[in-house]
Amino acid sequence: MAILVQKEGDSRTSVPVIRVENLWKSFGGQTVLKGLDFSVSQGETFVVIGGSGQGKSVLLKHIIRLLKADDGDVYIQGTPIMPLSQPDLYEVRRKMGMVFQESALFDSMSILDNVAFALRMHTKLPEQMIREQSREKLLKVGLRNVEGKFPSEISGGMKKRVGIARAIALSPEILLYDEPTTGLDPVLASAIDELILKMQSELSVTSIVITHDMKSAMRIADRILFLFRGEIRFMGTPEELMRAEDPVLTQFVRGETQGPIGTL
Repeated sequence: MAILVQKEGDSRTSVPVIRVENLWKSFGGQTVLKGLDFSVSQGETFVVIGGSGQGKSVLLKHIIRLLKADDGDVYIQGTPIMPLSQPDLYEVRRKMGMVFQESALFDSMSILDNVAFALRMHTKLPEQMIREQSREKLLKVGLRNVEGKFPSEISGGMKKRVGIARAIALSPEILLYDEPTTGLDPVLASAIDELILKMQSELSVTSIVITHDMKSAMRIADRILFLFRGEIRFMGTPEELMRAEDPVLTQFVRGETQGPIGTL
């Protein structure tokens, strides 16, 4: 397995922002996560790939502790989050922004109010400042003159951008993306990839991206983790992935119907 090596002039460090340690999870007797171990470094874009039902979304829900592990833990900046009380967990979650697969915007709220929601809930800023910061976040994701519109009035690609604007509203240190390019055509998917890279560069965030989209994964990832049947089958750089000889990984990456997946 590859280790992230700091390049000359690279501001990232080897200190893990996120550490997943011996993580196990079962549902109804079926083991979904089997002792996962990995770390994500500051400023890294870490992409998790794998087929449907292989544990990707379950892993993401543990990282934000929407689920509690059967065994093992997740450390956020050195703090183990599984044993945390709700108030302490709340403080850790304030460091994170979540971009949901279907954007999960509030249909009854305007675009501005969707972005402002977290600021109104979790800060004591005056309303004028909340509105100014919300507009600033919309501009950061490339959206202008949409504040008064509602989610039903904008395109799928724009909804994804609003979802990212809402996720960065509280200036998080960590961004979690669940299938950010799902349902988008190749051009819009590429635009979202560029936006993910822009957030990493301009905000110095650490990102975990869950995706089925191999083109997206290869474009944005510093490292890629391949989950297969709840286990880490591969972890390394995109270049190392392309050189890998594991037939399961090769079949998945190429999208081929013939191969060991489903027969192992």
